[in-house]
Amino acid sequence: MPERRKIIHIDMDAFYAAVEQRDNADLRGKPIAVGWSGPRSVVATASYEARRFGVHSALPSVTAARKCPELIFVPPRFEVYRAVSRQLRQIFAAYTPLIEPLSLDEAYLDVSEDLRGLGSATRTAEAIRAEIRRETGLTASAGVSYNKFLAKLASDARKPDGLFVITPAMGPELVADLPVGKVHGIGPATTARLNRLGIHTGGDLRAAPLALLVREFGKAGQFYHQIAQGIDERPVQPDRARKSIGAENTFAADLYSQDAALQALQPILAKLWRHCQGGGVSGRTLTLKVKYADFQQITRSHTAPRPLASAGEMEQVMGLLLAPLFPSAKGIRLLGLTLSSLDGEGDEAGPGGQLELAL
Repeated sequence: MPERRKIIHIDMDAFYAAVEQRDNADLRGKPIAVGWSGPRSVVATASYEARRFGVHSALPSVTAARKCPELIFVPPRFEVYRAVSRQLRQIFAAYTPLIEPLSLDEAYLDVSEDLRGLGSATRTAEAIRAEIRRETGLTASAGVSYNKFLAKLASDARKPDGLFVITPAMGPELVADLPVGKVHGIGPATTARLNRLGIHTGGDLRAAPLALLVREFGKAGQFYHQIAQGIDERPVQPDRARKSIGAENTFAADLYSQDAALQALQPILAKLWRHCQGGGVSGRTLTLKVKYADFQQITRSHTAPRPLASAGEMEQVMGLLLAPLFPSAKGIRLLGLTLSSLDGEGDEAGPGGQLELAL
């Protein structure tokens, strides 16, 4: 039997907000949201003081201000966040070369080889967290386990500034009690479909026939079946080049009108923009994916002359790509958005720049 991996998932606590509070003493202990307060803006991240009021990432800024009247909006400083992220990478590299960044503030580390001779992955995680605090003045939460899925689950368990370990003996039972909506990679639409099949927990998922899951969800069904048993064979992939980022949703009921489609695209757009902000990337090509009730699938794309600099600019392109598809005699069962032609160094227009959209 192959030796089990030792995986650490590091996730910085309220990263952008924490950096702002670190650098500005007047913001410490106050509810802040990194982002703009305009009607088309969304929150990139919120301090823990703001989260007590229900303010969270991807929440529309107008809703956030309504939930927390004392909320302070702080414009993002991505060049600073990238600089801190480079510090984090240097810290990680002292413990392992196997680093898979997920965003500026989050990464998987494979520490199966104990390069520092610390004796365990748990001690390695403790050392990394201590070094992050010492070098950056920020706190990180860490999850330790024998695969990526459980390591990420563990890092969420003791936030903020916590460490949690899921051992091989704990993994399957912990997953059995987990609501399927909490499983990484299972979104609201898939959760609803699983629930309609009588599958509400990881234990239900484990008991479901593999043939049923594959028939309903294709290749993802096989992944769900393995996850339900605490199995995740995905390796940590160092320096994986990302060519695009995207998000999509399958709907419980088909959509027939342009207004319904636009409304359904809003949370998808918010998620995509959150990925952009989290990864410190921008892109020039936006692709709209549409799958109809009869499973016909089409895509429509537009490439802008320079990177799309805000959620508002993406929304403009999205609306213009969607409009020619209506009126439609067929219902829509899935919508998705993908951003490509990525620029990891930020956009030319800058966060406040206005892009001319010549479609």
